[in-house]
Amino acid sequence: MKKLFFVLTLAVFSVMSSWAQKYAFIDTEYILDNIPSYHAAQEELDQTSLKYQKELEGMRENLEKMYKDFQAEKVLLSEDMRRKREDVIITSEKEYKQLQQKYFGPNGDLFRKRQSLIKPIQDDIFNAISEIGENGGYAVIFDKASGTTLIFTNPRYDLSDQVLERLGYKN
Repeated sequence: MKKLFFVLTLAVFSVMSSWAQKYAFIDTEYILDNIPSYHAAQEELDQTSLKYQKELEGMRENLEKMYKDFQAEKVLLSEDMRRKREDVIITSEKEYKQLQQKYFGPNGDLFRKRQSLIKPIQDDIFNAISEIGENGGYAVIFDKASGTTLIFTNPRYDLSDQVLERLGYKN
């Protein structure tokens, strides 16, 4: 009987304490769509990525041609010439993979450029959300754009426009 009373008391207190907490949500996709500097940064990243891809595509085509030529001429080459050609192809493949890592690797040029262009915008958004959360007394602010599944959201609790206002972007 004491356990049942304890469980019921705990349930009542947890429900009552959750009533006192404020919850809200934001939509980072909406926020980012309304920040012109984000679009400019994204365009610059897309252009850089396309440039890197074209350069790598050219190298890959050159590698394929070298390999096909080698396969066609292989029977006519001396052992020494064959080894030299294989070495050139292997070296070129290594250079291709190194350049690919340099551009698109986890710490590659594109990642660093993304960090330098996008991270300051994300930091500003986070700081604005933190200020609104602290000043508004919110216990939790969800992001409906990320993987969190929100079945129903009351627009009254959407703080996305407040975040944009805090960042200096008015709708």
